[in-house]
Amino acid sequence: MVIAFFRTIILYLFIIAGIRLMGKRQIGELEPSELVLALLIADLAAVPMQDFGIPLLTGLIPILTLLCITMALSVLTMKSVRFRAIVCGRPSIIVRDGKPVQAEMRKNRFTLDELMEELRMKGITDLSTVKYAILETNGQISVLPFADQQPPTAQDMGMTPGEPGLPIVVINDGRIMSRALHHRGLDLNWLEKQLRQNHVKRPQDVFLLTVDEENKVCLIEKEAIR
Repeated sequence: MVIAFFRTIILYLFIIAGIRLMGKRQIGELEPSELVLALLIADLAAVPMQDFGIPLLTGLIPILTLLCITMALSVLTMKSVRFRAIVCGRPSIIVRDGKPVQAEMRKNRFTLDELMEELRMKGITDLSTVKYAILETNGQISVLPFADQQPPTAQDMGMTPGEPGLPIVVINDGRIMSRALHHRGLDLNWLEKQLRQNHVKRPQDVFLLTVDEENKVCLIEKEAIR
């Protein structure tokens, strides 16, 4: 049991290392080479994890080899556009000027039902309003509507709104984030003042409190447990 425990921990750490090399992506966003790497690592790690008669190095060495190959491929894809196109593929325009590009759809084995589903997920029901729809190398669809179908921006309307910046979390589920509070140049006295203004007695009663760069506060109290 002790051997099984430590073998599992070691293999688990190596799998985590392999997944981290692919960055913070979801399964549907992986490039083909990254998906192959994830499948191979999982398969290689499962064998020595279950069969104690197989030396641990039998599983570790192939995993290390795959990680080295992945790092080498990453360097090559950054330096060579042609190599990146071979490994990752190229984006394909599957809708142009409101009309499906049937040849590209057949080439990528992308059906009309899948196209309409992707458009609906992006809030588009009328194909004629789409200037371009691009099938990216990770399988996602990028949709660019015609200019007259895009919502107006503040610049288009002649407005100059302020820049609130990135809000930071000061209270997270009743816990005060002291580092975030000091990073924004605030202190506990400021926090207590905000709680009093919102008729909150203590930080433990706050589910979320954020403050942006203009010191605009958003406070959400905890719901009573039923």
